Amino acid sequence: MRIALFTGNYNYVREGANQALNRLVTYLESAGHAARVYSPVTDTPAFEPAGTLIPVRSIRAPFRGEFRAALGLPRANRRDLRRFAPDLFHVTTPDLLGIRAQSFARRLGVPVVASFHTRFETYLDYYGAGWARGLLEAHLRRFYRRSDLVLVPNQAILAEMSLLVGVERVRLWSRGVDHDLFSPMRRDPQWRRAQGWQDDDVVLLFFGRLVREKGVDAYIETVERLRVLGQDPRPLVIGAGPAAGRFERLSGALLTGHLQDEILARAVASADLLLSASTTEAFGNVVLEAMASGLAVVSADAPSARALIEDGVSGILSPPDPVRYAAVLGPLIEAPERRRKLAAAARAASAAFDWDAASRSVELGYRDLLAGRLRR
Repeated sequence: MRIALFTGNYNYVREGANQALNRLVTYLESAGHAARVYSPVTDTPAFEPAGTLIPVRSIRAPFRGEFRAALGLPRANRRDLRRFAPDLFHVTTPDLLGIRAQSFARRLGVPVVASFHTRFETYLDYYGAGWARGLLEAHLRRFYRRSDLVLVPNQAILAEMSLLVGVERVRLWSRGVDHDLFSPMRRDPQWRRAQGWQDDDVVLLFFGRLVREKGVDAYIETVERLRVLGQDPRPLVIGAGPAAGRFERLSGALLTGHLQDEILARAVASADLLLSASTTEAFGNVVLEAMASGLAVVSADAPSARALIEDGVSGILSPPDPVRYAAVLGPLIEAPERRRKLAAAARAASAAFDWDAASRSVELGYRDLLAGRLRR
């Protein structure tokens, strides 16, 4: 198969969505397929891309300067696509590039796959644009209805999308985790001591991009509330982003900035608890990586977390409120044996998630689409 993949961010900012896309391209090429990726680029990419990356003309995105906004599908890219002659188009972002790619695919008579990576409509309230939610949701419905196959990351979104486009046109595309990299074996007591922590200190992790929609403020408020209640977890913040300055009010917080590979895995495994306060995730890669690292996880009770965590067994789901988070975390801070049981169950549950199996499900969806087994 020859696949043309379109995305708003393939490798210039590291995030869960482009991690899955790069894994997919690596898998497809190892299976003998050809993939060509069309995306905005920068002079300072976060990592080397998998496969062949074709730059798309773009500008700095308004309000979120770390991202690029593609200016449609320029003529040079359309010429390149005609030469490549793809069997299908795979669009991942409901932006101008994705829309123009859908239209160009129709002109070429090529089927379109769309994958769901981000709950964009949930972001608006964090930036004072809640009034536009209805308009955005209408746009998203049209975007996915224009596709012949929609790939979604969990069962909750699968049920949602099945009502929108039809059961036969929706497939599950889960995610994976590197169990050798993210492992309890990476825990490093010497690294902890080097940060000024005692062996019996409880380190509470924030893990992810430092942006408001990832629950930055809820994490900070939860730590502050725990301190008022007489507990003192050590805040460990792994990630980078425009909301980093909000942690200035949280005394004693260790901000590592962006980490990767073994250095990242060591820092994650060296924490004791993860608080995931985000309600905007489509999948929740960082939750899965923390589970694989052997951490006890407390997460906002959202569909993405329910797809990963069995409440009370492999983690704890909480209503998304700092008061409730603190009420759950307080007893866990005082109960190391309870944390160990949750962490062991979390590690075991993470074994069900495998990158090759996830990518293989996409490949099978492509094959069914091209074989005419999906009814529009």
